[in-house]
Amino acid sequence: MLTETNLQELLGYQPEKQVLSVYLNTDPTEGNADVYRKNLRSMLKEINLTLDVQAVDHYISSEFDWSGRSVAIFSCTADHFLRAYSLAIAVHNQVVVADRPYVKTLASLLDFYGGYGVVLVDKQGARLFSFHLGELKEQEGILGDSVRHTKRGGASAKPGMRGGMAGQTRYEDEVTDRNIRYVADFASHFFNDNNVRRVLIGGTDENIALLRNQLPKSWQSLIVGIFPMSMTASKDEVLERALQIGKQNEIHKEELLLNKLVTGAAKERKGVIGLDDTLVAVHDGRVQSLVIQDGYRAIGYQCQGCGYLTALEMPTCLFCGSKFKEIPDAIEMAVHKAMKAGGDVEVLQHQHKVRGFEGIGALLRY
Repeated sequence: MLTETNLQELLGYQPEKQVLSVYLNTDPTEGNADVYRKNLRSMLKEINLTLDVQAVDHYISSEFDWSGRSVAIFSCTADHFLRAYSLAIAVHNQVVVADRPYVKTLASLLDFYGGYGVVLVDKQGARLFSFHLGELKEQEGILGDSVRHTKRGGASAKPGMRGGMAGQTRYEDEVTDRNIRYVADFASHFFNDNNVRRVLIGGTDENIALLRNQLPKSWQSLIVGIFPMSMTASKDEVLERALQIGKQNEIHKEELLLNKLVTGAAKERKGVIGLDDTLVAVHDGRVQSLVIQDGYRAIGYQCQGCGYLTALEMPTCLFCGSKFKEIPDAIEMAVHKAMKAGGDVEVLQHQHKVRGFEGIGALLRY
């Protein structure tokens, strides 16, 4: 399972030779292994890195278990470097040859599908799920004290007397409160242990409200959705609902982010939009969040001395006087630089009509 640690390793890898990066769709609902092997060989037919092509082909033919819906492979045989990650999320077929691993697709997947925590709660206990990149990472359940219900007209018909309805109601409320506090404490540890970044709660409106009020504010702030669901729901039902709510939330989050970006660029000087201004901010280490439309690519130029990136073709670097070389995807290089400097990368999965934004921008630290 792909993790942030894996991504950081790829970001930090600096080979002396070129790296072959391959993203292959292996969705079993759309074809079989023979079809996907044929697709891969067609994709690699024009690639002149013979040993890396052989390494990728060998992995798919002999080592890949075909358990996911896609796979990402990175090869540099000169360094004896091969990394492969089976993914539960389908991706588009893509081959990139570059000076380093092509990780923009992985950054997008981690941003959109990483770190979901789900709680199904009732008055007695809860089921907890951790989903990462469309896969079940962890599942646990807890059970508190039984909440006993008595029918009207029980041991005493007078409300307020021992054994009567009021006494029974107070007892039920006390047990429920105790159970919900237990669930909230357990859930907090579960979320922390599984690096959860988004929280969803399923159950009745009453039980959801009880749990929400008991969770620490740090986890309350990460709640992105609530939904009705039975405690007996299957993990596939929970995952489907979680991703559905997550998608709706991401659309809203993207709209807010773009409006903040455009406003910051226009008024507060806390943002930049456009390729060249964004690349300058990346070079200066000022990027807090790099914002990219999924699929956006642009040719750029990189100084062979200090590494300065620009969208403009220039004879020599303004900073060190070295010459530039053309790079096929300046966006991928910007992702590398921003993440290595501690910045976030937000890859927009949906199209938004926000005036002024044309594919790339950044919120700035200063």
